[in-house]
Amino acid sequence: MEKNTVKPERRVTVDRVVAGVKVEEDQHLETQRPEIRPLSFDDYTGQTNVKENLKVYVNSAKKRVAQLDHVILHGPPGLGKTTMARIIGAELNALVFETRGPSIERPGDLAGILNQLTPGSILFIDEVHRLSIKVEEVLYSAMEDFHLDIIVGQGPAARAIRTSIAPFTLVGATTRLSLLSKPLLDRFGIQERLEFYDDDALTTIVKRAADIFGISISEGGAREIATRSRGTPRVANRLLKRVWDFTIGAGQSTVDKEHADRVLLRQGIDRMGLDRIDREILRVVSEQYDGGPVGIEALAATLNEDRATLEEVYEPYLVFKGFLNRGPRGRVLTASGQAHIDAVLQRDKKRDGSIFS
Repeated sequence: MEKNTVKPERRVTVDRVVAGVKVEEDQHLETQRPEIRPLSFDDYTGQTNVKENLKVYVNSAKKRVAQLDHVILHGPPGLGKTTMARIIGAELNALVFETRGPSIERPGDLAGILNQLTPGSILFIDEVHRLSIKVEEVLYSAMEDFHLDIIVGQGPAARAIRTSIAPFTLVGATTRLSLLSKPLLDRFGIQERLEFYDDDALTTIVKRAADIFGISISEGGAREIATRSRGTPRVANRLLKRVWDFTIGAGQSTVDKEHADRVLLRQGIDRMGLDRIDREILRVVSEQYDGGPVGIEALAATLNEDRATLEEVYEPYLVFKGFLNRGPRGRVLTASGQAHIDAVLQRDKKRDGSIFS
């Protein structure tokens, strides 16, 4: 019997306040206030280029009364890929069926999902890069001509069965576009990358979330949280709740800039949004490897961290902020990264305790 090859699980760290990946706390927030997620392109703050492109594609499909091309959304976690997929469905007035790549273990699982789709519906697959090779092969014909080709039986008794399925649009989301096979990637007519948000967009998002949760916040308080949210709305909403809890505990009625700053420093989040492990990465490259270059395996061993965790969780934001460069010879600390570490160390000398601890 031929083994069904499954792409290996990659372990990542999720128990961080500034982690972009979804944790139970985020699910609780969304359950309390589902309206925290925008419901239309007009309500969606940030990602202007992606949003405008998708609006054109969606409007074109509606005018032509045609099926929207398959869409792949990629980028770091927490930037709104799931929200964008749901908005596409809402703008098309289409049903959205959601699942995850690791949940589709066998071709039969995919066949069961596809046979439930209604004409014009959206199938959203999160972590689409985690689909097994066997599942991908079945998905090809489904994406191309809305047919399922299933092999029934084994050996000489095996036979191919072709069945029709309802026309649909596949929206895939991934944080690791490079892990998608080329045949699968080529079948996505629309490919859009979501980038980290700027401080202005995140300030607007924080104020909107504060209004939804009934939190009183000043403009300065919202911006203080935004600048430390690592360009990620999910982190911004999480930090807002943390700061609000401390605000209530301190007997204050409004989150202002000064209080937000104190609370976030107490949480170990510095003014650039870096936490203890981020700073430790920069410090190790600076002090133990003279600023680099240092190979990822050596860095992972020194920090006692998994290579995938470094590549997927920590490095993207450090590279985005210009603190770390990734090159063919390894990781190199930039002048900005060195300046930030020097500034943090200097501040530590002026206060009791260390932000590194």
